[in-house]
Amino acid sequence: MPEMPDLNAILEMAQNAQAELQKAQDNLDKIEVEGQSGGGLVKVRASAKGRIISVSLDDSLLQPSEKTMAEDLIVAALNDTRAKADQAANAEMEKMQSSLPMPPGFQMPF
Repeated sequence: MPEMPDLNAILEMAQNAQAELQKAQDNLDKIEVEGQSGGGLVKVRASAKGRIISVSLDDSLLQPSEKTMAEDLIVAALNDTRAKADQAANAEMEKMQSSLPMPPGFQMPF
């Protein structure tokens, strides 16, 4: 059976992992994704943390007769952006998690 690290070593690993986790979460606000709908008529930019940065509407959607379609496309673009933000966040967290030395059987999050 492999030798387990002592308690101090495990606590140090946990503190390092926690610091790396915080750093990775802070970086999520710097990663930007763009979602769209309607073939690009509506575009939404957001951080991987989910903060909306901008919304862009094609001029053709600014007609009163297009109000319902514009609303639907905005919702679809927001949902597309959110899905991409979640994917970027998950990829970043997996990258961080794989770089940490963890004792056998130790799982994140803490």
